[in-house]
Amino acid sequence: MADHEDEGTMDLQSVSNQVEGEDQAPPAIVSEGGGDLPGKPRPKWLVPVVVAVVVVVVVVAGLVGWRVVESRRHDAAFESCSQAVKALKGKTGSDRLAQYREAAGIKTDQVKDAKTVVAMARSVKDAEGIKEQTIRCKASMSTGDLNATADQAGKIDGKYAAVARAAKAVIASRDAKALEDARTALDGKKEEASRLLADSDGKVADNATRDTLQQAIDQAGQVKGDKAKAYRDAANALQAAIDRVNASVQAKSQADQQAAAQAQAQAAQQQAQRQGTTQRRQASSNSGRRGSTKSRRPAYRPSGNRGGGGGGSAPAPAQDNWSEQAFEEWSKGNTTGGNGCNSAGVCVLG
Repeated sequence: MADHEDEGTMDLQSVSNQVEGEDQAPPAIVSEGGGDLPGKPRPKWLVPVVVAVVVVVVVVAGLVGWRVVESRRHDAAFESCSQAVKALKGKTGSDRLAQYREAAGIKTDQVKDAKTVVAMARSVKDAEGIKEQTIRCKASMSTGDLNATADQAGKIDGKYAAVARAAKAVIASRDAKALEDARTALDGKKEEASRLLADSDGKVADNATRDTLQQAIDQAGQVKGDKAKAYRDAANALQAAIDRVNASVQAKSQADQQAAAQAQAQAAQQQAQRQGTTQRRQASSNSGRRGSTKSRRPAYRPSGNRGGGGGGSAPAPAQDNWSEQAFEEWSKGNTTGGNGCNSAGVCVLG
């Protein structure tokens, strides 16, 4: 038994020694024939090829990286350009341009602050006029062109931003003056309406027009707010009511004038009738007197000269030619010489 144990111990030690020997020395390469393999030199073309391959890989990798970077730069430039153009379009759309043109047409006498008109004119000049912009960004453009277009759009956008501010200020100044003028005009129109309402009492053809005027005055007194249109509408309503009252006053005045003219005409007609009656009466009286005078004319009775002392007398006129004046003259001229008239009015030649 002891022998077997010793043999086993020796075997373990020998195996252990063999293992330790393997770690210390590499195994030898043995050819199939039992001899060592001879060493082979490396090919000369191998190193250049490897270097070339490495260079190609580096170049390709660099190109790919550059393309990626350049693509990102181009995309960023395109996005920046698009944003700049979009902002510019927001300030130069058709509605905004119409607003700018409206503001540019406002005069100094239309605004409360004339400086706003000057600032508007200056901003329009800096923007080189109010016009639609045609700047565009295209994906086919280079990165440099995109950046340049973005810069151009940004500069124009800044100029139109100044135009927008100036337009807002001048329009606000115009609206402020319009509101002030509308309020002043309404106050004046209310005073005019109140005076007319008092003065027209009893002088209108239709008193309903005065009632309408009073309603318009009451409504005008209730107008409030900062909208000039409300004040202008109230003033227009007052003016319409004023015009109706004035028309009613004029209608009554014309009617009164016509009535007065008719009364005057009637009075004149009555006066003419009275004068005509008086004239007819006078004519009738004169006609009676003339008839009485004729009846008292002397009959023409010629007679011869009876001689005697008297001298001759003037012959009497023919009977058909007697007139009051002729008779009177003849009577006066024949008071002597035997000629005379009796109490009956008969005159004879002596």
